[in-house]
Amino acid sequence: MAGVLEPPRYPTPLRECTALARPNARLWLKHDGLTHPLYGGNKVRKLDALLLEARRNNARRILTFGAAGSHHVLTTALFAAAQGLGTGAILVPQRATPHVVDTLRAAIAEGVEVYPASGYAGVPYAFARARRRGDYVVPPGASNPIGTLGYVQAMLELAVQLRAGEIPEPDVIVVPVGSGGTAAGLLAGLLLAGLNSRVLGVAVMNGPFARRHVVSLARRTFTLACSLGIGEPGSEMKALARDAPRLRALFGERFVLDERYIGPGYGEPTPEAERALAVAERELGLELDLTYTAKAFARALDALAVPAAVGVSGTPANLLYWHTLSSAPLAPLLERAPALAALPPSVRALLV
Repeated sequence: MAGVLEPPRYPTPLRECTALARPNARLWLKHDGLTHPLYGGNKVRKLDALLLEARRNNARRILTFGAAGSHHVLTTALFAAAQGLGTGAILVPQRATPHVVDTLRAAIAEGVEVYPASGYAGVPYAFARARRRGDYVVPPGASNPIGTLGYVQAMLELAVQLRAGEIPEPDVIVVPVGSGGTAAGLLAGLLLAGLNSRVLGVAVMNGPFARRHVVSLARRTFTLACSLGIGEPGSEMKALARDAPRLRALFGERFVLDERYIGPGYGEPTPEAERALAVAERELGLELDLTYTAKAFARALDALAVPAAVGVSGTPANLLYWHTLSSAPLAPLLERAPALAALPPSVRALLV
């Protein structure tokens, strides 16, 4: 869908989930599904700076990575095309839910060149085969320090909303953790904004170094933000940016990673996620996906029931669920999409 797109819609709204309130806890929603009317979600914020950097580097194509039904790949294709850039994607298999299949079909309709890999071990070989001159390489989920700056800005946006009295400052912010950039940006933004909230990340895939990765990415992104003057850091913040051990300790104190909601693996549904999906639809009219947001929302519901379990002792506890899935309908993007049966066998094999 090449051409000029309207700009993203910031700030995204806040909403109290009054139907889910408990006597000792309240739940709020930060709706990043509404970042763009064509296709929203958290990847829109991350691509803001990355696509500008790609243009500065005279790129002709974005080359990135994801699972078969990657929201990141679809978002990249849409917004890169508006900048006159193509998109190539190295994709690994993913469980074939209707949402995953439709997301893959929509990405292909937007011109994504797919390079299938049989699994994560095969990604380096697919990358070597796919890369060509003029490519600007973007990591999975756009989660490097440049992309993660988008969620530093998002936290500064929330700080403005808090100062305006839209909601109380959250005790805990619940967000899914896949590639880690959203959680890392929120952590870095917390320090720059001078907020006291903590980030509760809900892992959606297994990985022994996930927590370390988020903390490291938050540290590197904070340093980059200070060097660019984002958030107008004073001398104290600039000094902190040079103190890597102290930064790691601070982010380690502010970040909790919960790996109990992954279930059988990435993209695999769980009973808790399916229940959360039903609750969100029934009580909030909010659409979730079983890969990311339903697992994070399941954790938010459990924290709402037992705030002490996430370290909140005050009453009422104020919990914020940060929604990262696009709320724009996929139907318009599927009008030109190939049928599943028309996809090349190597692409269909990604749907397991």
